[in-house]
Amino acid sequence: MKKLKEALPAICAVALVYGILYFAGIGCPIKYLTGVSCMGCGMTRAYLSLLRLDFASAFQYHPLFPIPVIAAVLFLFRSRISQKIVKVLLFTTIVLFSIIYLLRILDPSDTVVVFEPANGAAFRGIHMIVEEIR
Repeated sequence: MKKLKEALPAICAVALVYGILYFAGIGCPIKYLTGVSCMGCGMTRAYLSLLRLDFASAFQYHPLFPIPVIAAVLFLFRSRISQKIVKVLLFTTIVLFSIIYLLRILDPSDTVVVFEPANGAAFRGIHMIVEEIR
């Protein structure tokens, strides 16, 4: 319980920042800046689907949606878990997220994960500066 109390301010801060970004029309800061989805793209929508008990949609938005919850629980109890097991679980999680990400970004029918750098704010900003210089 003490670990949860220590983590609560950070959790609230992240939730607040994402709430502000959401109301500003920015769903994902990484995608907004780069135009490229991250490995966790679709996770929020998956959890919203889960709240509606729509497991099929949750899986469609991100098939690994249960992993962050499991990881958070393991993080809270990390002092009771062997460091070797923690490292294996972390490595496995990174590999799974990487594989799913590559499969999704290479699938043209996937509408959740996109690779559109020209739509990113960074590209548009640089493009505007270049046009002003010309």
